[in-house]
Amino acid sequence: MRVTEESVAVDGTGKPSPGEIADALRERIRTGVLRAGHRMPTQAELADEFGVDRGRVRQALQALRDEGLLSNASKGTPPRVSTPAGGPGGGGSETTVVGLGQRIAKAFEQPRVRIDALCLTSESLMLGLGEPLRLIHQGLLLPDSIDVRVLLPSRSIALAFPAPVAERGDEDPVHQRWLSMRDAQGRVLRHNLLTLARSHDISVNVEFRALPFTPPVRLYLLGDSEALFAYYMITKQEEEVGGERVETYDALGTQSLLFSYESGSGPRDAAFVKESQQWFDALWQTISTDLTLS
Repeated sequence: MRVTEESVAVDGTGKPSPGEIADALRERIRTGVLRAGHRMPTQAELADEFGVDRGRVRQALQALRDEGLLSNASKGTPPRVSTPAGGPGGGGSETTVVGLGQRIAKAFEQPRVRIDALCLTSESLMLGLGEPLRLIHQGLLLPDSIDVRVLLPSRSIALAFPAPVAERGDEDPVHQRWLSMRDAQGRVLRHNLLTLARSHDISVNVEFRALPFTPPVRLYLLGDSEALFAYYMITKQEEEVGGERVETYDALGTQSLLFSYESGSGPRDAAFVKESQQWFDALWQTISTDLTLS
């Protein structure tokens, strides 16, 4: 099979916009990564994390204040999260994201970190990496190398979800919104990891490849020790997309339960970890294509 490269269009700077930064922070608040009453990171910390200037961070924070998600703060003091994280069903999403973060942080205690992920977007992985990245910047963790491979759906396929219930042809705002999220989150993920190579002299390799199908599950492989698995729970809903109300099929990605299988927890778990790794490697080496984020 001939493997071709998928090029991803980005804006002129290649950096996340204030809206994309606000989206990432809003999701952290919704899932409980940033908890009600806790102070936000400083503007300098957020600018460093997202690889942008403080002006973009200030615009993103102002958008969250306008929505009532952040309290007003005195000069020089970061605002606090002013609303409860999540809503109905928020416990499940918090379990997923926080659980992933805890396990990734544990994986970063090893000298050689290897993470493979198969998902719709790199949203949960980006959030889950937040804690170990903070620990590295604080000098509490220092792995020798980090290797991350991510399998995401190709931009050229008709996704099973998220997708409009009614056919939209080439003008599909749901697909365009998903593609924008996929690209923005991938850029942030890549930037955050590559920054460690410059700031802490860590060997870092981050690769993305595109799948020719919509994955029905999320899978995270942490070295040879653990496989984390979650179903995408599909719902039919009406939402505003591109300024219009659209009935869609979408997945509750961050709200699905995350199941853990550890290779040291018996032969069945060990077999699941091994088979999951072989399945991921087979997808990576055969039917996936290069996905370039620039």
